[in-house]
Amino acid sequence: MSLQPLTAVNCAGLVQPGFSLLELEGDVYLFGQKGWPKRSCPTGIFGVRIKKGELKLRAISFSNNSCYLPPLRCPAIAHFEPRDGRPECYLIHGGRTPNNELSSSLYMLSVDSRGCNRKVTLRCQEKELVGDVPSARYGHSLSVIHSRGKSACVLFGGRSYMPPTERTTQNWNSVVDCPPQVFLIDLEFGCCTAHTLPELTDGQSFHVALAREDCVYFLGGHILSSDCRPPRLIRLHVELLLGSPVLTCSVLHEGLSITSAIVAPIGYHEYIVFGGYQSETQKRMECTYIGLDDVGVHMEPREPPEWTSEITHSRTWFGGSLGKGSAFIAIPSEGNPNPPDAYHFYLVNFQKEQDGEASTQGCSQESTDFEDSAPLEDSEELYFGREPHELEYSSDGEGDTYNEDDEEDESQTGYWIKCCLTCQVDPNTWEPYYSTELTRPAMIFCSRGEGGHWVHAQCMELPESLLLRLSQDNSKYFCLDHGGLPRQEMTPPRQMLPVKRVPMKMTHRKAPVSMKMTPAKKSFLRRLFD
Repeated sequence: MSLQPLTAVNCAGLVQPGFSLLELEGDVYLFGQKGWPKRSCPTGIFGVRIKKGELKLRAISFSNNSCYLPPLRCPAIAHFEPRDGRPECYLIHGGRTPNNELSSSLYMLSVDSRGCNRKVTLRCQEKELVGDVPSARYGHSLSVIHSRGKSACVLFGGRSYMPPTERTTQNWNSVVDCPPQVFLIDLEFGCCTAHTLPELTDGQSFHVALAREDCVYFLGGHILSSDCRPPRLIRLHVELLLGSPVLTCSVLHEGLSITSAIVAPIGYHEYIVFGGYQSETQKRMECTYIGLDDVGVHMEPREPPEWTSEITHSRTWFGGSLGKGSAFIAIPSEGNPNPPDAYHFYLVNFQKEQDGEASTQGCSQESTDFEDSAPLEDSEELYFGREPHELEYSSDGEGDTYNEDDEEDESQTGYWIKCCLTCQVDPNTWEPYYSTELTRPAMIFCSRGEGGHWVHAQCMELPESLLLRLSQDNSKYFCLDHGGLPRQEMTPPRQMLPVKRVPMKMTHRKAPVSMKMTPAKKSFLRRLFD
């Protein structure tokens, strides 16, 4: 095993606890970042590139027939391999939005097309669920199982807000463990069935779920009611019969006391589990090899990499799997004064112990609890002033990388910035000025200056009709400090003078034949014709 430090190039603000890494058709994507950086990536999904010790993120676009995908943190994610004519995709269920709202939707994310310059377009579709639909939650697991030629999803665990009837002013935002039920979701029709098993007496969250064919293994997890992390291993066997499915559960006391672990696949149904926590105040620094076969599950300790002093002394850490025997971890930066970089990033490589097809059916909750985090708000400003090529997934240059200066630093000043010396927008007294504004004032991008800057439309004293007209164009404009009224940055067309048409002259034109005659010949010809 090896540990390599990484340098984030203008993208450190996007990596936050609760994010997810998705490996789709050989590429890795970052999902669930902090808020919506609409000015750099309206979809909220970034392509991950690690090259020469540098971490770079590039904006990814969606197809026209895609649905809205909110930035979800701590969702349940499962990888669905190509099977029976279905394309490779990721299933995303639940999670927390930046407004600390819980989702109960199921999304299917797949590759729509690949264009020139490595430009990737993803497609996101929401799957309609019927029957015993699981409630909104986060910190749960979602696994894909195959039995008797059919496929289904197994959903288990998670946390949700207290029921409305039990809420009071003091515990309004308190969360509880979801009931210990197992949900089976049919991927073709979206039918959900809930199953209560006597072996499952307590709900749990932030556990590890590994699937192989028709069996799912639940490892570790945290029980909120008793505040414990029991070292148990649960084996769930599912048979998809023609009538109703049959579920068999057995609890093994040979598991690991761990939560929020990172699972990195290293071979065919072989994984390395590391990271996470073994108690509320202690990280788990060991690594464990887990192999799944027809007999059951095998676990062996593995020698961890040489952790740095920042990792050893940090209180929290989080990360995700990059596939192909590698993982990504991040730890908060500590110091006085506060360091400029919020996190330290590392790349962990594992030696592959057995050749075979890498399996990524495992699903883990790659995050830490953040109940006390402040709610984040979505950006609802008008979006214009962007060229189409700025969102392309093109070369390794810096033109299409994420610009951290455009991100909304909600921990300090937030969206409320002083756009100019005469800025009239006050965060304490601001009210919607245009009918198109919801929770944020509309802004216009001025292309003058070093890299340009954003200006509130209200400070520019724009009428609403002009604001709507400008938002429909794809041009850049100047603010009041750089050219008065907003105008397009276009070169005026040249005034072409009319061309004077001169008749052409033939250079080799033959002159008419002239005959030289004497007066006697002229007299003779005149008498001849008379």
